[in-house]
Amino acid sequence: MDTALLCFSTCPDAASAERLAETLVGERLAACVNLLPGLRSVYRWQGAVERADEVLLLIKTSRDRYPALEARLRALHPYELPALVAVESAAGLPAYLQWVVASTRPVE
Repeated sequence: MDTALLCFSTCPDAASAERLAETLVGERLAACVNLLPGLRSVYRWQGAVERADEVLLLIKTSRDRYPALEARLRALHPYELPALVAVESAAGLPAYLQWVVASTRPVE
């Protein structure tokens, strides 16, 4: 069986986060995207320490759909280098994990 993934990404504002979430779910690249506002990031970029207020996206997808999700996120994301980290679910409610996989299957 395909494996559910939890992907983390950040956006600079609520509007771009909402557009990405709607597109990823609408195109069945994600079963669900949670938007968590109020994130403060401190990071090194081009030799300087930067700070930014961001929105965290928690994206639920399947391993099979991850390559397409990554390509779509890169195409639509406003950042030059968007953050995208995926972790495999080691455990979870089986029915929920099955729903994630089923919800990301392309419609035939």
